Amino acid sequence: MSKEQSCVLKAWEVTMRKTQQAKKRANSIFGTVPVALQTDDDATTTEENDDHESSTNTSSVGELYQEERVLPNGDYYTGQWYDSFPHGHGKYLWTDGCMYIGDWYNGKTMGKGKFGWPSGAMYEGEFKSGYMDGTGTYTGPSGDTYKGQWVMNLKHGHGIKSFANGDVYDGEWRRGLQEAQGKYRWRDGSYCIGEWKNGTISGKGTFVWSRDGNRYDGFWDDGFPNGNGTFKWDDGSFYVGHWSKDPEEMNGTYYPSGNEGTLDWDPKDVFDNLSEYKICSGERVPVLPSQKKLSVWNSSKRVEKPRRISVDGRVSVGLDRAFEKMNMWGSDSGEGAADIDSTTRRDLDAEIMRLEAEGLIQSLRPSPVPMRLPKAGKKQGETISKGHRNYELMLNLQLGIRHAVGKQAQVVSLDLKHSAFDPKEKLWTRFPPEGAKYTPPHQSSEFKWKDYCPLVFRSLRKLFKVDPADYMLSICGNDALRELSSPGKSGSFFYLTNDDRYMIKTMKKSETKVLLRMLAAYYNHVRAFENTLVIRFYGLHCVKLTGTIQKKVRFVIMGNLFCSEYSIHRRFDLKGSSLGRTTDKPESEINSNTILKDLDLNFIFRLQKAWFQEFIRQVDKDCEFLEQERIMDYSLLVGIHFREASVAGELIPSGARTPIGEFEDETAPRLSRVDVDQLLSDPTRWASIRLGGNMPARAERTMRRSDCEFQLVGEPTGEYYEVVMIFGIIDILQDYDISKKLEHAYKSIQYDPTSISAVDPRLYSRRFRDFIFKVFSEDD
Repeated sequence: MSKEQSCVLKAWEVTMRKTQQAKKRANSIFGTVPVALQTDDDATTTEENDDHESSTNTSSVGELYQEERVLPNGDYYTGQWYDSFPHGHGKYLWTDGCMYIGDWYNGKTMGKGKFGWPSGAMYEGEFKSGYMDGTGTYTGPSGDTYKGQWVMNLKHGHGIKSFANGDVYDGEWRRGLQEAQGKYRWRDGSYCIGEWKNGTISGKGTFVWSRDGNRYDGFWDDGFPNGNGTFKWDDGSFYVGHWSKDPEEMNGTYYPSGNEGTLDWDPKDVFDNLSEYKICSGERVPVLPSQKKLSVWNSSKRVEKPRRISVDGRVSVGLDRAFEKMNMWGSDSGEGAADIDSTTRRDLDAEIMRLEAEGLIQSLRPSPVPMRLPKAGKKQGETISKGHRNYELMLNLQLGIRHAVGKQAQVVSLDLKHSAFDPKEKLWTRFPPEGAKYTPPHQSSEFKWKDYCPLVFRSLRKLFKVDPADYMLSICGNDALRELSSPGKSGSFFYLTNDDRYMIKTMKKSETKVLLRMLAAYYNHVRAFENTLVIRFYGLHCVKLTGTIQKKVRFVIMGNLFCSEYSIHRRFDLKGSSLGRTTDKPESEINSNTILKDLDLNFIFRLQKAWFQEFIRQVDKDCEFLEQERIMDYSLLVGIHFREASVAGELIPSGARTPIGEFEDETAPRLSRVDVDQLLSDPTRWASIRLGGNMPARAERTMRRSDCEFQLVGEPTGEYYEVVMIFGIIDILQDYDISKKLEHAYKSIQYDPTSISAVDPRLYSRRFRDFIFKVFSEDD
């Protein structure tokens, strides 16, 4: 026997062993069923009987039929089959022991079904596009049971979770964690009912101890009392006060039920007691149904025909089948080409035009050219070193921040008095070079430092969870600030901290007045809506240089939206207007730092269902707030990180590596959708994701029609890219003042009034939302 024959025989033996193992597993689970294996002899017979193929319905493309197959990788399927994929009702057994029984749609679990794991875990309920999505029940291998709503493999909506240790939670869930209203009962009968956030009791709630009937009613934060609250004993006595983990912030009064007098009791005992009541985290699902790949059955009877994809991403199935024997998409000559006379060609062209006119297909234009990663831009900004024109200004800024933040006491309560928002609430501090009682000596010229509404911005930093020490270190550490290369359109200069966490912007007096005027409304808005997309402000200050110049420099400290672990490949500034909304740079000069505009946008962003619903709610709330404050000309700043690219820099569409396939190149990049699924399977990793921050999404490429110069949103092409998105609403300090009204009147004479940026805040808000809700949509 030759070496080649020996290799073939060994390969055949391996295949047969896999086949027999698959049959045994299938028989043990589904019962004994006849399975027809396709061998080389079968393939030969099939080729000989091709003339009779039309009479054999079980393998015809486009027809639903019953099939029982052992697939090439050892998986087993029995059930309905359509066009080389499970479709209808069927049972699938993977070689690792996972199993699905239920409804299928084009190779994906869709509808009602049951998914089992080799560990004994089981999910029974609704599926959508391969995900556990809808109403369903999951039972873990240790006995944990959840019955309720799901969205993309995560508990989302109302549900009841019974833990293996006897605990039960009945309430609302969001992205896999307890959120909003809910009740958690421990196995000893004690329970906590109220508001939840990120899996812990936060907000207003009640805890009742079963062993003695005592209870706490009040406010909570991260699982412990925080704020005003009352502790009641079973005999009727109670304690009312302010609660905090910090003993120095604790204060309150004890009220006995009778004449018992004082009580030998410390409120800190409540915290020690609550430490014993842990919220059970439950079990993690090791492998999600959406991560399970299917093996394609390559039938020798079926010859795959290339299908043309229209501009909107739909496959022109009917058109291909009608003329698939003619070489419509290639030249009229060459091997295998069909001869088509001029009359037939005209008939075909007429048929295509008819289909386009009826909307059955859009346009048979050539597919867009492959996309590439933009050139990587250099680190933004010029380091402000000694000799720089703004070096002394930077030193003054750092001295002022260090002084202002360092001396401020910790915020006790976020409930501020109205006087804290008074524009007259400001502090002046003199900084002589030799130093003073409260200021250190320095190498700069003498200057004065002003803090606007210091208590408000101190409370905002606490609200945004900014550590004072980290804040000072970022701005006032040994590393110098960086000045962006050119001022913005308003003439303001921008500075970045070396760690990219904060951005400092110089402000005009009019912008300062707008911020102070709306500060109370801004504070209440960001406090009420944790996921607000509006830019975060951390401080408002002024440096006044003494001497002959008497120059005042006002500046605001903001969060840098693009401070992320992901590199930003594309940046867009979106307003919803078209006049002048293109970049003025040639293609050769565009890099990853270039800010592109509305008419440069060539994507529609598909967000997961839960995120999209939250997104539209929040955009509505933010725009209503800005409209009430008479603000316009704001924009949505969007950053995109593409997850998949080749070594040569070409972007890899998500459909380029389908999760359904027999042959898989192990050296190729991993499918980013799997990475997303793994992220979803571990709710603790959601801590790094928030609305507008590090959000996994899909970007669908669009193309604009050549006959429409100012088409804001292009036509979808069906070409998707896995991305991570960062976005937020910026430039919220432009009041609709007399200058903007005059600008609107002047430009309306020359251009379409709806295309210009300077419009009434109410119209601006409506136009902005209409545009954003076309650019963002739910991922189906």
